[in-house]
Amino acid sequence: VQLQASGGGLVQAGGSLRLSCAASGSIFRLNDMGWYRQAPGNQRELVASITSGGRTNRIDSVKGRFTISRDENTINLQMNSLKPGDTAVYYCHAEHNLHHYWGQGTQVTVSS
Repeated sequence: VQLQASGGGLVQAGGSLRLSCAASGSIFRLNDMGWYRQAPGNQRELVASITSGGRTNRIDSVKGRFTISRDENTINLQMNSLKPGDTAVYYCHAEHNLHHYWGQGTQVTVSS
């Protein structure tokens, strides 16, 4: 399974960005998919996830601002009202039958 992420970039505080991640190489609907992020000097943290059934989970700091959606094995993360604290490298993740897959990171930079 390969995960191809797109989106990201530089935006001013209060702006919006949309990340997308498409999985290829799997004929199965993957279980959980989601987005992690890692800022310099910090550990990688889960931002939002969505199950194959559409149940979503988000960390408190992005609730009301970020929305995760899914269409088969493609997920999107709509990020609104971005803050400088959201600056990080964002990684797409998928899990299926206890196997974990990662996409390449995409940089999100929010300027104040």
